[in-house]
Amino acid sequence: EIAVLFKQELQNEEAKEGKQVKLTCELSKPDTPVKWMKGDAVLYASEKYEFKQRGTVAELIIRDVKSIDS
Repeated sequence: EIAVLFKQELQNEEAKEGKQVKLTCELSKPDTPVKWMKGDAVLYASEKYEFKQRGTVAELIIRDVKSIDS
């Protein structure tokens, strides 16, 4: 099986505290399961984090951004 690669890696994004930010990456294979992490901690869908995936594009939306989210 062919390895899944990043066609477009995550880019740094800036957001004002209290707003939301969207992080996007693109994979080489559509509908590949994506695990979002901050350091060693796995992120789970919640009021804070929303995950979207369409084809090869995966998005993480972080709501109510705080400095600890950097």
